[in-house]
Amino acid sequence: MAKRIGLLGGTFDPVHIGHLRSAVEVAQALALDELRLIPSARPPHRSQPQASAAQRLAMAQLAVAGSALLRVDDRELKREKPSYSIDTLESLRAELAADDQLFLILGWDAFCGLPTWHRWQELLLHCHILVLQRPDADTEAADELRNLVAARSVSDPQALAGPGGQIAFIWQTPLAVSATQIRALIAQAKSAQFLVPDAVLAYIHAHGLYRGAN
Repeated sequence: MAKRIGLLGGTFDPVHIGHLRSAVEVAQALALDELRLIPSARPPHRSQPQASAAQRLAMAQLAVAGSALLRVDDRELKREKPSYSIDTLESLRAELAADDQLFLILGWDAFCGLPTWHRWQELLLHCHILVLQRPDADTEAADELRNLVAARSVSDPQALAGPGGQIAFIWQTPLAVSATQIRALIAQAKSAQFLVPDAVLAYIHAHGLYRGAN
């Protein structure tokens, strides 16, 4: 039986309930065998994380502890070069059976930025792409993306077939929480309780993370 594995990348600085709830909803909706959170080491398109790689990994591991669906994959943190999704997908494919399915999960804004990604045209050789759309999304997709969607999209995410090659959209109302918001609250000595798992919040306080800066 082919495995069905979801992939959700990010800096997770810190990981929060928005990440986790989206991950669980997608994993359940598509009956995934597992969904991996993949912390990025040196994201090419974003500023450097405030917490160290080891700290962000520890927080992600605390966040998924006890979950039957979620796990953490640290392969990008082990690289000495910037984190490129194509490298991660190639690495994963080398470990899996040929018919195992990979689902790369992207928010709408990240999907719209796909043409700026390293070797982005090759992503679908290794995975399906699941795009989390939300009602308030206002970013316009580039023409080259629209052409890709026209050629590769399926209307029903449940109909994604084979190990990769297709795109599907999932409507989702995200929780109104962001890592920027959480860092700002902690920097102002305000409570971030219920925005991150309790174990993650305890880790943040124990290690003095995000104090004095957002």
